[in-house]
Amino acid sequence: MKTARAWLIALLLLLTLGCLSCASAEAKYPAAAKSPKTNGKLRVDANHTKEGYFLASISKKSNKKMKMRVVKGKVTLTYDLNNGANYEVFPFQLGDGKYEISLYENVSGKKYSAAGKITVTVKLTDPNGPFLYPNQYVNYTAKSKVVLQADKICKDKTPQQAFDAVCSYMKSSFVYDFIKATNIKAGELPDIDGCFDKHMGVCQDLSAIMIAMLRSQGIPSKLMIGYAGKQYHAWTMTIIDGEEVFYDPTAALNAINKTKTYTTERYY
Repeated sequence: MKTARAWLIALLLLLTLGCLSCASAEAKYPAAAKSPKTNGKLRVDANHTKEGYFLASISKKSNKKMKMRVVKGKVTLTYDLNNGANYEVFPFQLGDGKYEISLYENVSGKKYSAAGKITVTVKLTDPNGPFLYPNQYVNYTAKSKVVLQADKICKDKTPQQAFDAVCSYMKSSFVYDFIKATNIKAGELPDIDGCFDKHMGVCQDLSAIMIAMLRSQGIPSKLMIGYAGKQYHAWTMTIIDGEEVFYDPTAALNAINKTKTYTTERYY
């Protein structure tokens, strides 16, 4: 009897450890906005700083172009903010510290005027938290096809196995959109849903799709933007067992001249 019980305990322990080593199928999604801070026309929900993200919008719908600047120390990140008063999600990707979030409203031409400012102090529970949630640049939901596909190919796999499966899937299932590359506009965001449906995209689309798949499995990943050699480019950096793992889905499709020199400008 004691022997049977010991075997049962050992089996349960092995199953538990096995589950802990597998990629999580429980994706993290931003919580609904509540109790926002407001200054001028800027509205910010900063109730999830520990998790690594905030929600921002203008206080009411406007027909004017809006820009938001996030400043921490010497680093400034600039975003286009939608003018429909709907919340968008942004990461605290620069780690712990004080962030100044400022809104600017287009006056005429290229001129903008200050329209609100809110300061938030961040202390992350997990330094990789900002890279586990959807945000403006890596935008997906629990119902997105990209998430359903990730659930399928990453089921019961370790983070390393899931990463390998996603890399293989990207390489075998997608092509580079050379036509879109000639027409893409400055400031255009990755189109995860549209490009997943077509299985075609430019560098930022391919990278964002891959990152969405990994984040949906509980694997922190960063959308990197900068330069590959002298070419403006986007690629991925995934954190596995505490180590950053580089992958360029565009280079894997032979759609960019391969280089060993990647220079990061910003990441999301």
